[in-house]
Amino acid sequence: MRKYQICQFSSYTLVVMCLGLLLLGVPLNAQEEPTFNRFGVVEGFWLPDVVCELGAGWERIIFDWAQHQPTGPDDWNTLNVDERWLSAAQDCNREVVAIVKHTPAWATDGLPGPGLPRGLYLPVEDPANTWAQFMRKAAEFYTPRGVSRYIIWNEPDIERGTYGFEFEGTLDDYLQMVKVAHAVVKSVNPTGHIHLAATTYWHEVNAGKRLYLDRLLERLMQDPEAAANDYYFDVMGLHIYFRTETVYDIVTEMRGILEKYGLGHKALWINEMNAAPTDDPLWPVVRPQYQINLAQQSAFIAQATALGLAAGVERLAVYKFFDWSLPPGGEAFGLLRADASRRPAFDTWQMIIDEWADVTGATFAEDDRVDVVQLLHPERQTLVAWSKTADTAQVVVQAAAGEARLFDQYGNEQPLQAVNGEFRLDLPGARCDRADGCAVGGNVAILVLPPGEITVTELRAGQQFELAFEQES
Repeated sequence: MRKYQICQFSSYTLVVMCLGLLLLGVPLNAQEEPTFNRFGVVEGFWLPDVVCELGAGWERIIFDWAQHQPTGPDDWNTLNVDERWLSAAQDCNREVVAIVKHTPAWATDGLPGPGLPRGLYLPVEDPANTWAQFMRKAAEFYTPRGVSRYIIWNEPDIERGTYGFEFEGTLDDYLQMVKVAHAVVKSVNPTGHIHLAATTYWHEVNAGKRLYLDRLLERLMQDPEAAANDYYFDVMGLHIYFRTETVYDIVTEMRGILEKYGLGHKALWINEMNAAPTDDPLWPVVRPQYQINLAQQSAFIAQATALGLAAGVERLAVYKFFDWSLPPGGEAFGLLRADASRRPAFDTWQMIIDEWADVTGATFAEDDRVDVVQLLHPERQTLVAWSKTADTAQVVVQAAAGEARLFDQYGNEQPLQAVNGEFRLDLPGARCDRADGCAVGGNVAILVLPPGEITVTELRAGQQFELAFEQES
């Protein structure tokens, strides 16, 4: 949890309070301008021209084992991942990341779909190890087509009988799935990458259980061959939804778990994030929790991205690109509605892709009412600020610059002139309710400045709260 240290000074005319924060701004893996576009979408292939216009740097596509091999190991049905999707992605410099899941009925003694693959513990060369043979065939087929990253299954932390259940194996079984995939993929493509399945986090927290990742890595450390194989994975993924304030804390906790086991060098991705709207006039949804309007969806995406970068996330993706084949009233996450019309969040994600692609580091500061993330670029800096309560807030940025650029969360830009060396940002209050509190902060203000020292202060009646950023080394 984040900690506060409050110091108070008084003067004849003004009470000044400074709020010093213990901050854990984590430099991103790339300290120079990244050579990859870290911002992606889930399933952009449906509308290749539009996703290309958006500028996403990567997309996640389901590589469905049961559809590739519906009746037996000799099947190879690649219509599940149309080669035109892969070609369109390559033509637009968009990396395809495969998420592999769904065991075919013939390959399991358990439930088709979540069932454990038959022969999983046999040697990877054994034809009876159905999972090894599928992953080898997939790597051989898709490597020349530009696919080198494989996410092994989805949310194995969800237990049978719970919505979203997709894997009926044990924790040891899941580890074996990862080990087999690592051995096979690396034998075909030594530069290939294995991603651990993203987990939900809250299923175990709410049940009072140790986190799946913690238990998995503890077990992994007992494997005598793990160190020689770089612990069988390259990337750990997360799914984070709806509550802005959880992003920084969850990522920081997960990174702490990696570091506890000496795996702090592993990359962290947010594979899915969003706050799906219920109050879209063109697509109303009835949901008992998280009443979200279109402005909040945009705000969440900007806030979650900024906090994720500050916590050291390497890549992030919005779930999802397009609400294809949704029934009326179905829960809608898309940047595009089912009729392909664009939600405002599309413009937000496009602005982030355009403006934050070259971020080299990020730090976070807060007080009890305001969050501010500082993004560092090679030749500029960006401040992303919002109110996290229902109260309107005002932030003053002191800088040597005489002018700056101010963006709203949709990418609309205007020049801003300094007054007495200060830029003032008005931050509207968050939309809050009794059930969920202030799940998403208020609309975001984005200030782009030249590099240099800055001071950020929140103003209140008769008070100033200075927000302290940790200095990057």
